[in-house]
Amino acid sequence: MTQFPASTSNEQSIHAALELSKSSWLLAIQLPGRDNPSLHPIKGGDTDSLMVKLDAARDRIAKVIGRAPKMTLCYEAGYDGFWLARLLEQRGIECLVMEPASLQVNRRARRVKTDRIDVESILHALIAWCRGERHVCSMVVIPSVEEEDLRRSHRERDRLVRERTAHINRIKGLLFGQGIRGINLKSRSKSLKPADLITGDGRALPERLGREVAREIERLAQLQAQLVEIERERDSAPTPCVASERKRHELLRLKGIGPSFAAILAREVDYRHFGNRRQVASYLGLAPSAYDSGEGRRSQGISKAGNSLARYVMIQAAWLWIRHQPRSALTLWFQRRTEGQTGRMRCVMIVALARKLAIALWRYLEHGLIPEGAILSAR
Repeated sequence: MTQFPASTSNEQSIHAALELSKSSWLLAIQLPGRDNPSLHPIKGGDTDSLMVKLDAARDRIAKVIGRAPKMTLCYEAGYDGFWLARLLEQRGIECLVMEPASLQVNRRARRVKTDRIDVESILHALIAWCRGERHVCSMVVIPSVEEEDLRRSHRERDRLVRERTAHINRIKGLLFGQGIRGINLKSRSKSLKPADLITGDGRALPERLGREVAREIERLAQLQAQLVEIERERDSAPTPCVASERKRHELLRLKGIGPSFAAILAREVDYRHFGNRRQVASYLGLAPSAYDSGEGRRSQGISKAGNSLARYVMIQAAWLWIRHQPRSALTLWFQRRTEGQTGRMRCVMIVALARKLAIALWRYLEHGLIPEGAILSAR
């Protein structure tokens, strides 16, 4: 029987990594006292076979040390989401989800990439992370089922708004080619009839073009109806996430923060716990990326890491903050820094304002500190 040396609890723990794909999984298990991990190919989605391998490894170590060992498994965030992490947690296995972009890789132009190399890289990063080396990678905060479900409304709305814009541009393009301009499709989508339109040279729309425009208008009307339904669901649906909804209502008290921005910020950003302002900016990808090597010192701009939807919304919210909060300290700071500057510099500085605004809103939600000079809404 294999003898395991007396060591710390981390050295007596089992570490496992999983490389996921749609058709197949590759499991790597690192047992205490072994130099190399054991690899087990598994059919994609076969959780029964996965649990058989994990339970066999756990039982083997339990017979040696006399108790059930701690088992930690890690996989990269991706297509499979978080259902597997929740399943493993129910079976008594600690599961961590790694941010794929944070894992260090070989920088050679033609590096070898196989599932075996990838799963071993995840495993080694997990072992180092469990030893306390937090710089090797970043782990994703796993939301609850309710928190994850709350995001569906505003994410679907964001996708439908882009689809609506595509339909409007398509209709405008078809009509523009016939000399028809200046139609507000958002307000006239229900009353607009292709048969009543007259081209620039005094003709009615051609038959097939008219039918194509009519079908586009029907799809646009359906999108408008779905958007109304989704916005009602986003704002009025009951939810068990009391803390998240309290933060959403607190954000709505600030003038310039509407229902869409409040939902995204409360459910995408402020459901997490941040220890300081740097963590807030880092999660939004608004933290600066410095380059300081040898004699070269420069700023490479913002990192653009983290939640891209929340970062996009914060920049939009910054523009609206200037309009609706003209006497706030943040707006006055922006005006002083951009006085006499070109439009390009205003676009650069609005990113800095978005970072300051995100930190101010975090302090407002966590500590009740209203941004200096901010006006509360009458809602």
